[in-house]
Amino acid sequence: MSDTVLITRALTRRYGAVEALSQASITIERGQIYGLVGRNGAGKTTLIRLISGQSLPTSGEIRLFGATSAHELNRMRARTGAMVEIPSFYPYLTARQNLEYYRIQRGIPGKGCVDEALELAGLTDTGKKKFKHFSLGMKQRLGLALALMNQPEFLLLDEPINGLDPEGIVEFRELLLQLNRERQTTILISSHILSELSNLATCYGFIEQGHLIEEISGTALQEKCRECLELSVDDASQAALTLEQALGTRDYEILPHNKVRVYTLLDQPQKVNSALMNAGVSVYSFERKGSNLEDYFLKLIGGRHHG
Repeated sequence: MSDTVLITRALTRRYGAVEALSQASITIERGQIYGLVGRNGAGKTTLIRLISGQSLPTSGEIRLFGATSAHELNRMRARTGAMVEIPSFYPYLTARQNLEYYRIQRGIPGKGCVDEALELAGLTDTGKKKFKHFSLGMKQRLGLALALMNQPEFLLLDEPINGLDPEGIVEFRELLLQLNRERQTTILISSHILSELSNLATCYGFIEQGHLIEEISGTALQEKCRECLELSVDDASQAALTLEQALGTRDYEILPHNKVRVYTLLDQPQKVNSALMNAGVSVYSFERKGSNLEDYFLKLIGGRHHG
């Protein structure tokens, strides 16, 4: 069995003269939680619609569970669940009645999947309440229940925590982590609430103006966003020797232009500065740095626009 769930190659979608998605190539391995990061209108929804079969690509290739032909892709999509915006539900039906309608329409055997999906989404106590009276958060939950009803191996979620209160966001996060941990469900999730993505994702794809500008593992991103002391010195080699011999740390990084990043001794900047000066190293600037997912993304798109 292949460990790769999804590969897209040069996936492109045009609407007239507008290119909503351009040459997007992503890879998602089994068991990953892939966070798709981008501003509104960047192309996140377009990409998810193409993968889920709700829209057709202008060009490029989708390989889902190893399948590439239109017929095989449709067959493999039975192993996926998708929540793209709020699905169309009947306003005068209850949560259970809506799911039962879709269960029959999709040919999913047995009624137990409806009960399980309602329980997973936290909707077992909605009773006879009709969909038209649901809050936005409840509608989001019902959309998730629908996506989970066929026990998907691959879950596609577009901005799923919109409308949820802080408690609901935490519950939603725990549910996704539980599905990933206990069922090995692979998840592609987009969100503009980047702080929440950072609590979930094991890897990231950054998208801007229809272009996928970077893929990075969660571990590599964490490394890039680590807090550090960044120094500009006259002799980086001597600075490195001093860090190891006088301060007993090897957790540092030498950058171009005689810059040094020190990842330990963050609360002792004076000690670092004094040791370097005593070793004859001139320190021109000294700054504590570190960034979160939002900072990293803003730097990334800023660099793309101006670099």
